[in-house]
Amino acid sequence: MNAVSKQRQLPAWVPLTYSIAFVLKHIRILAWSLMLVAATGLLTWLGYIGTLDFVNGLTGHFFQQPPEFSGVWGWFVVKGWLILKYLYFIVTRIVAFYLSFLVAYCLTAPGYVFLSTATEKTYLGEAFELDEGFTVRGVIIDLIEGCKIGALGILVTIGALFANFIPLIGQIVVLLIYTFYSALMFVDYPASRHRWSLGRKINWVRDYYKRSFRLGILPALVSMVPIINILFMALLFPLFTVHTTLNFIAIERQR
Repeated sequence: MNAVSKQRQLPAWVPLTYSIAFVLKHIRILAWSLMLVAATGLLTWLGYIGTLDFVNGLTGHFFQQPPEFSGVWGWFVVKGWLILKYLYFIVTRIVAFYLSFLVAYCLTAPGYVFLSTATEKTYLGEAFELDEGFTVRGVIIDLIEGCKIGALGILVTIGALFANFIPLIGQIVVLLIYTFYSALMFVDYPASRHRWSLGRKINWVRDYYKRSFRLGILPALVSMVPIINILFMALLFPLFTVHTTLNFIAIERQR
């Protein structure tokens, strides 16, 4: 089968079930995916432990001993201290998880670009367009692009935090924000192989907003579950990368 006929057989949309079967069918894709799961999980955990140690070293001593007060006012002070202690415990752990995951995402970006490239090469076969391959310069560029997406993620999180205070409409806005940001995160990998700028990636998500919504809705829903989201995102990140890459290929080939 020649390259032209291979291109004509590309579907308009690749379903998630096909992407799952694609990963399981190709041993190299599956093995690289498992390696990235382990790397992302390990970096997230190490970053989480390190972040907590750093934060606790700065402020943790404040919660070692309750304040010494007597009388009715003292009772309120101690209860307030306990509430503040629990809030500190919860917030610091959530923030530590998110920051650690963003750092892990940035550091593993070249690995996911490699996974995306391997997926494209396996899927297209002879129709695959060769590039410069694995180079130190390419790795540095992928790291920089990953940091850009990670920095944008911080801004998105802040924006979603404020939008969440708007009754009803705010929750819908937050879901849409995370949906299209999730799509951008995964589009970053196949687009980075072609050395697209961040602006061009954002324009792609905007131009194909319907398909971007389909690509980003499931990762967005998973990412909005507190604490558990880190584990699930680490496990599903390679699958979402493959799934987005296959659909990115389909859309770009049709253009």
